[in-house]
Amino acid sequence: MSNELQKPVIGFSCGDLNGIGTELIIKTLSDSRIMDMCVPVVFANNKSINFYKKALPDINLPYQAAKDLTRLNHKQLNIVNCWEEEVQITPGQLTDIGGKYALQSLQQSVAALKAGHIHGLVTAPIHKKNIQSSEFNYSGHTPYLKDEFKVDDVVMLMTAENMRVAVLTEHIPVKEIATYITKENILKKLSILNTSLQKDFGIDKPKIAVLGLNPHAGDEGLIGNEEETIIKPALKEARHRNILAFGPFSADAFFARGQYEQFDAVLAMYHDQGLIPFKSLAIGEGVNYTAGLPVVRTSPDHGTAFDIAGKGKADASSFLAAIFMAIDVIRNRATYAESHSNPLKKISARVLANAEDEKIEENEG
Repeated sequence: MSNELQKPVIGFSCGDLNGIGTELIIKTLSDSRIMDMCVPVVFANNKSINFYKKALPDINLPYQAAKDLTRLNHKQLNIVNCWEEEVQITPGQLTDIGGKYALQSLQQSVAALKAGHIHGLVTAPIHKKNIQSSEFNYSGHTPYLKDEFKVDDVVMLMTAENMRVAVLTEHIPVKEIATYITKENILKKLSILNTSLQKDFGIDKPKIAVLGLNPHAGDEGLIGNEEETIIKPALKEARHRNILAFGPFSADAFFARGQYEQFDAVLAMYHDQGLIPFKSLAIGEGVNYTAGLPVVRTSPDHGTAFDIAGKGKADASSFLAAIFMAIDVIRNRATYAESHSNPLKKISARVLANAEDEKIEENEG
């Protein structure tokens, strides 16, 4: 098989038509070196691409219409025309049109992912309000993809050069967070995260830090008791399942003292507890990765940026990082599949986990 045919096919949903998604796609895919690493397929419309190219006159982006996903051009951008009608694009405006066609793009790209026509999907930002409809009643991409691929649960995992931060709860009101802090949920998220670190990121024996829910991780029950009654028992059970999970840690001290650098990932209890330090301390460009799916999906760690849409000012660094991560994960999964059948590696992981568990129990005693 030639190197050309070994390149993964990466799909791109265009996001909100009035946001910066199409501009990011144009900027990143205009670099011909991307074609050496993957075969890009954009699910949008050539007219919407041309509309945003006008604000980027110095960028050359050759492309062809892809009518058959089994016969893609491996040397230039392929565009799947998800709609044919004329669409009014109004950069920076929150409109029903922006949400309607963002959903069409997402639906068709997911269908291609299910069919195996593309190997990974990079999603441009949607606006969570105007995409709502009878076909999309979700708080974002993550729960939508969970349902589309019929998996029990997934994990929103933010990644950067120096840290990975996952969240137990995602886009829910703060007043409801505590109701989701259960032993079952913690164990489920830890299991998904642990498997993803092994399979998707190539870490044989990942170490995961778990944050407490309350200030100072509850101060041994003085400030809430979730740490003592829920989180600690969940961590003990996780270690019995050969998951190297540690904590619960006081969130403020954990990040302030740089303890996250000692772990392969961090599981935060809620959105802002994890994402505020991530966006403050992350080195390099952040990427949002959905762990737990049978397919590969990444996205940039920002939104639609209506304030600069259509002005040619969007920074494509995070979007480019999302492309690189999708390619890396696809390759890591292939490597994992080849090596996972080795029984010696399984025995080694189990022995290490048992040793770590004994050490922790001695310290706790």
